[in-house]
Amino acid sequence: MTISLPLMIKERLNQGVVIPAHPLALKENRSLDEENQRLLTRYYLASGAGGVAVGVHTTQFEIRMPQYNLYEKVLSLAAEEIDNNQQLDSFIKIAGICGETSQAIKEAHIALKHGYHLGLLSMGGLQNYTEEQLLERTKEISSIIPVFGFYLQPSVGGRILSYEFWKSFCEIPNVMAIKLAPFNRYQTLDVVRAVCESSRYDEIALYTGNDDNIVGDLLTSYRFKIGNEFREKEIVGGLLGHWAVWTHRAVELLHQIKERKISTSELLTKGIEITDCNAAFFDANNGFKGCIAGIHEVLRRQGLLNGIWCLNPDENLSSGQKEEIDRIYNMYPHLNDDVFVSQNIKSWKSHVNH
Repeated sequence: MTISLPLMIKERLNQGVVIPAHPLALKENRSLDEENQRLLTRYYLASGAGGVAVGVHTTQFEIRMPQYNLYEKVLSLAAEEIDNNQQLDSFIKIAGICGETSQAIKEAHIALKHGYHLGLLSMGGLQNYTEEQLLERTKEISSIIPVFGFYLQPSVGGRILSYEFWKSFCEIPNVMAIKLAPFNRYQTLDVVRAVCESSRYDEIALYTGNDDNIVGDLLTSYRFKIGNEFREKEIVGGLLGHWAVWTHRAVELLHQIKERKISTSELLTKGIEITDCNAAFFDANNGFKGCIAGIHEVLRRQGLLNGIWCLNPDENLSSGQKEEIDRIYNMYPHLNDDVFVSQNIKSWKSHVNH
């Protein structure tokens, strides 16, 4: 029997929320730091995020390697923290799902076991699959858990997918949302047009994963003439690695965009400041090599992580990246949420320790 989204979750997803891509907290010996892993989840809950994505790129793909075997563990820790918070019955739990079809099926069942609502289905690393095979894989996963589609940029393991692929993808009944992360205007447009052309255009929520164009994506209405009618679609929220840091400010930003309490030109100016921050966090100067370590460095400075360690010892800050993060802190102090974290971290930690 196909699992469908609970109505409350579906409504929240369609309204649009902030969904951070959850990092992985490690100790210096690169074992899981369970306390800080829980602390991060508490931070996202307290920041006002509407969901969280766990087991995704920001959580590090290496969690799936047999020597670490952390995929189910990190999903269960986040689920426990969310479920313990009784006020959040419409908090959206998303599990990253990737790999060959057999692996993806196993991960979908693990996600379901821990109460996750959707699987963010990555098509990265499957260069040997034809588009038809990718669609068949999606149908198989969607028969287990509702699917959050994912257009991943080629520079971090994704691939270019045709407009026809996305049009067919949208017709799969249990596809409920798509994360647009090609870091490319043309490819983003392909997906939005494909959704508008599909018979399910009202049922699919669009989320930005374009960390280089967050505000621009969220401010834009897409309009297409389909047959004799005009159809409009908006990108309603974000599922972003960038929103794993300064999350409280990200929630404020989404409210500002939705309520239009500041002018569009002011929001666009802020959007460029955020893109500049993203370049530092994600290490754009070096082809995103230091993107996970960059996120860790910001969380470390706030006391939410003890260090920037990654499972892969070669993953670290790139040369000059720390200085870029220093520059961002000095240039855009209004974008960080350090005060919010410092005021609340003690209570989050005491909650974790109990």
